[in-house]
Amino acid sequence: MPTYEYRCEVCKHTFSLVQTLAEHDRGKVICPKCKKKEVKQTVSTFLTQTSRKS
Repeated sequence: MPTYEYRCEVCKHTFSLVQTLAEHDRGKVICPKCKKKEVKQTVSTFLTQTSRKS
C-alpha cells in the first residue's frame, strides 16, 4: 500500500499515512496531533524494494 505524506495547515505538523487508493481518494484525513481536518498532501519521495539483488 502507498504511503502518503501530509501537513496540517493549523498546527504545521507533518505526518505519513499508509492508505489504500480508495482511502486516499476519499480524502478524509485528520491531523493526529490537533485532530483538525485542514490537511494538505505534500510532495514525497518514491521508494521501491525488490526481492532480489540486481
